Amino acid sequence: MIFHQIDAGGDRNFAYLIADKKGGVAALFDPPPDPERYADLIERDKLKIQFIVVTHGHSDHSWGLAPAKKRFGGKIVGHVSILSGVDVKVDDGDTLALGNLTLKFIYTPGHSDDHVCIVCENKLISGDILFVGKVGGTDLGSGARREWDSLQKLMDLPDDTEVWPGHNYGTAPTSTIGREKETNPFLLQPTFEAFIDLKANWLEYKRKHGIK
Repeated sequence: MIFHQIDAGGDRNFAYLIADKKGGVAALFDPPPDPERYADLIERDKLKIQFIVVTHGHSDHSWGLAPAKKRFGGKIVGHVSILSGVDVKVDDGDTLALGNLTLKFIYTPGHSDDHVCIVCENKLISGDILFVGKVGGTDLGSGARREWDSLQKLMDLPDDTEVWPGHNYGTAPTSTIGREKETNPFLLQPTFEAFIDLKANWLEYKRKHGIK
């Protein structure tokens, strides 16, 4: 597998590139609007872009879909609830073959209703649902409830699964499911009510614990 985490600009955004091998097929995830931020990775290894995957429809993640498709081709992939601009629609449990690799999609609403995470071998592209030491923003009602449920699904992944988030908001650019279980304050909450309380008082919690 070829794997790259890409500085996508914006608000500390990350994009990703996965390919099965040099000279093989590849998938872009949440690419930035300027293809020059990642073009050399594609051209150096003579990759063919098969899929351009959007984790969710927020503008800072869908902003680079059209430029990527125009320059490199490939089919845009997103959740079934995204109404336009998607060539391949996926839902929970769906898979796509990427050469000798498999992309598995997990429907993870909460931060947005159209959010998906993607697993490829031991790597999780977690978008804006799970950051390193933090979780995605939601309301304190139904959105938070959906996020809580989605996070429980992710916690069922093997502990050595690598977490690759949509923003560099945490203490490191990557983590593992096992490490997040042990250290992420939101995942340490025993109940949904405690999870909500932490969301509501996150700024105070950060000040108290020296979290940036």
